[in-house]
Amino acid sequence: MLALADEIEGFIQEVVPEAETVQKYGGTLFTLLPEEKEGQFCGVFIHKKHVQISFSKGASLKDPDALLLGSGKLRRHVNITSSAELERGKLKKLLLQAAGL
Repeated sequence: MLALADEIEGFIQEVVPEAETVQKYGGTLFTLLPEEKEGQFCGVFIHKKHVQISFSKGASLKDPDALLLGSGKLRRHVNITSSAELERGKLKKLLLQAAGL
């Protein structure tokens, strides 16, 4: 899963090149404002059977492709089990939205 997480993190950096990374909560957070918690827009977390992209304000994102999972007040996530499952075009739309919030 480490190689998949690295691939996903590289993809996020390609989509939002101005984002900085912070190692926190057992994963890699992506932020546009490293000194402020509100700048965090997503994070990548390795689990036993998948890698999760967690969106800090995922409940506010438009998700016409129904990729997002979860039902909390703020966060939503996408679980990915393999490179073949990485839907770059659809994820790019979510990442750009999340970075713009």
